[in-house]
Amino acid sequence: MLLRARVANVRSLRDEQELSFVAPSDEDLSGSVRDVRLGGDRSAAVFPLLGIFGANASGKSNVLRALADMRRAVLDSYGRWASYEGVSRKPFELDAKSADEPSFFEVDLVIDEVRWTYGFELGPKRVEAEWIHSYPRGHRQVWLDRDASRAQAFEWPGSRVKDRNQLVRRTRPNALLLSTAGTDNHPQLSPLFHWFRSNLWLVNPEDERAERERYTMGELTGDRGRRIRELLRVADLGITGAAYVPESAGGPTVTLTHRSAAGEVNLDWKNESLGTRSWFALLGPLLLALDEGAVLLIDELDASLHPRFAAEVIRLYHDPLSNPRGAQLVFTTHDPSVLTTSSGGRLLEPGQVWLTEKDKDGATEVYSLAAAVAPGEHEDLTKSYLAGAFGAVPSLLEGQIARRLLATTTEQEREYGAERG
Repeated sequence: MLLRARVANVRSLRDEQELSFVAPSDEDLSGSVRDVRLGGDRSAAVFPLLGIFGANASGKSNVLRALADMRRAVLDSYGRWASYEGVSRKPFELDAKSADEPSFFEVDLVIDEVRWTYGFELGPKRVEAEWIHSYPRGHRQVWLDRDASRAQAFEWPGSRVKDRNQLVRRTRPNALLLSTAGTDNHPQLSPLFHWFRSNLWLVNPEDERAERERYTMGELTGDRGRRIRELLRVADLGITGAAYVPESAGGPTVTLTHRSAAGEVNLDWKNESLGTRSWFALLGPLLLALDEGAVLLIDELDASLHPRFAAEVIRLYHDPLSNPRGAQLVFTTHDPSVLTTSSGGRLLEPGQVWLTEKDKDGATEVYSLAAAVAPGEHEDLTKSYLAGAFGAVPSLLEGQIARRLLATTTEQEREYGAERG
């Protein structure tokens, strides 16, 4: 389970930014959190999901991409960066100094009731630093302290990690030691490596939708098939059934059965609406994450989905019956209606609402609604957000776009008339 993530100098996130699942201690959130044991007699109240809101181009998607970048570095630096002269990273591009400064990544997570902190810094050519801390009884144990500026880059306080010399020999300057350990199936460090392999899966509306569609199609024949069909039916798309067709002219496909006045009709997959296909493509990864207890990242949850669909996804993660393994979700959205229910209650608590804004230099700032303001107990979060009470909305007056367009058109007409005159 993920507790916190921190990044700096990654994409539009220039300064260090933190995203935290740990609930504020001063709020009564018994219905929205899970009690997670951290080792010894310690525990933490942890949210199952967070929503990131903000204006267009404010950096919402980059928060998710930064987490996915961290995952890729852990999984790929040993096996795939061997052909690189340096490292694969995306530093902040609007400041020339950032290209020479390291990119920082760190997470706090829980594996088998033990809290871990893992992080690293990537420079242009090499891994500048890497660290692994464990808290088996609530007290920190330093397992690895790597600093490329030292004569001996790797230090191993205590004698906890086996085969240290071999790990050091096999780890290139531009590879993470955890990547080496996981690839070599190291007995002590592999669980941390496999946490990254099984978490921080990124879903966005533009990339790999066809691949997600094929994955969900294949799941129709397995244990998740019944639940996929049921979620298609309850989504009120007029769908009564779904059948996987392994052999067709264009490769494997699916046939969805729809209600009609004349009875049930099977429609060609290519004729289904974008909303139906988007919902279908999401179901496979969504159910896999719930079954595995994984952290899923969904960019633009509301893309091609009605707000009520998005609300039902949120409820799936909140409900311990549908989310018994403690899966977590981080999503971005432009739609503030998911902040409240149709009856006026809160679908998300202030501590689950995260906001993004860009400063004057174009750098993204990420902050929690609970930390930034103190919404009233019965305050309508949707109305307050749209009114700009929390920030993270476009700096735009009503009718401003139309007025600017009219002014530009008028100016062009004057210039054209002057040229002809």
